[in-house]
Formats: sequence, structure tokens, C-alpha cells
Amino acid sequence: MDNKYKGMTVNERLYISGLMDEFDQAVKKDDIDKVVNILKKIEITEQSAIQPILKEFGLTAKN
Repeated sequence: MDNKYKGMTVNERLYISGLMDEFDQAVKKDDIDKVVNILKKIEITEQSAIQPILKEFGLTAKN
């Protein structure tokens, strides 16, 4: 499977996918599950990549 987002930043991926507003709303609502699901939709699947993004937005992942 090709990574159609290869070489793009998270913001670029969110913009291109049309998920920017949905992502922002999920962050505002502290909806970690939705944030993670959106990140997976834009092909950010590794937990080691997701954790720093959650931390950047002040969200703490459930273990």
C-alpha cells in the first residue's frame, strides 16, 4: 500500500484529507479516541508518532 501522505507534515495531511476542522474540534473536546482515529486515517499509525502529537495538544492517551 502506497503512503499517499509521504513527506507531508501532520497539518498538511489534515488539510489535504479534509479532516482539519474535525481534528480541531476533537482536540477542543479532549476526545482522544477521535483524535487518534483521525491520525490513523491520515496514515499516522505508530504509537511512537501518535504520543508526541497528543502531548503537543495537552492530551494524555488512555492506557
